[in-house]
Amino acid sequence: MWLFFLSTACLQYTNKTCEECLKNVSCLWCTSNKKCMDYPVKNLLPPRALCELSSARWGVCWVNFEALIITMCVVGGVVLVALCICCYCCCRKKKSKKPDKDDERAAREREQRRVRQEERRAEMKSRHDEIRKKYGLFKEENPYAKFEN
Repeated sequence: MWLFFLSTACLQYTNKTCEECLKNVSCLWCTSNKKCMDYPVKNLLPPRALCELSSARWGVCWVNFEALIITMCVVGGVVLVALCICCYCCCRKKKSKKPDKDDERAAREREQRRVRQEERRAEMKSRHDEIRKKYGLFKEENPYAKFEN
């Protein structure tokens, strides 16, 4: 009994307005033949034999299925591309934060060169100081130290 009521509920709005037909959410309005029919729930989209996609209306009268499909594809594509870009950026950022083996090796080599350079500099300074002492050119720490004795 209930199934019979559902199938006739949409048919009574045929040749009336789209708004009257779509007050019942289980109805589908076809603008090309002004027919109100049950939405084929077994299919995601209404078959072309029932109504063309550009003429089919469901839920609201101002959106046809063709525009809805195109819009959903574009929005889905944009969301998918944005998600891929976000994943790429996050992975790249994580990778750049973590120093890899090459960076660690280069830092170690740089530190070793700096230490060797400081050792060479200290060695050269001590050699120069010895030469200055030998020839009497070495400046003492306190020039007035001679006069204290």
